[in-house]
Amino acid sequence: MRPVLAAWLVLSLLAGTRAEEQCGNPPAPPARSIAAPQLSPEERLSPHMPEALRCDACHAIAFQIEEQLRKAEGKMGRKVLSESDYVEVLERSCSTSWESYGVQEVDGEKRLTGPGLLSQEPMSVVVSGGPWPRRLSKMCLGYMGEWGEAQIYEAHRRGAGTLRELLCHGEKGPCASGKAGGPARAKELQNEL
Repeated sequence: MRPVLAAWLVLSLLAGTRAEEQCGNPPAPPARSIAAPQLSPEERLSPHMPEALRCDACHAIAFQIEEQLRKAEGKMGRKVLSESDYVEVLERSCSTSWESYGVQEVDGEKRLTGPGLLSQEPMSVVVSGGPWPRRLSKMCLGYMGEWGEAQIYEAHRRGAGTLRELLCHGEKGPCASGKAGGPARAKELQNEL
């Protein structure tokens, strides 16, 4: 009986030690590896915004223009800005720091990320800086040239979403889906710049 009791005691101690090890030191979480998006030569080297990112870029530009105009109007007590004031604000909007924008991969697709954009993945690597600020500034100036400051400010004054609709989703916009002029028109704009 003694050998059986001794064996039971040893097994109990060993089982208890394993239980303490498991409870005291929970298993380490699995390691996660997140790779940076692999950029094509066009995405790395071209001075122009890649076609696949133009819609996101347009949304970022519309957001920045709206923010700059809202701030300027707020300083003046929500009054309508004079032509010289809104022209100055719009010019400043295009030369704003675009450093907070970059590219990340979301569900296997490259997307622009930054303030005003919804496509942000919480656990991802963002490639920012580099050519992205220049490209955004260049596109912004292109919109100023194509639409004119007066029409852009008028769209802003009409309310939320109107400027984004004008620049991005209209027949000439890079987000226009199913319209023959969408991507072809965006290519024309790229060539003009």
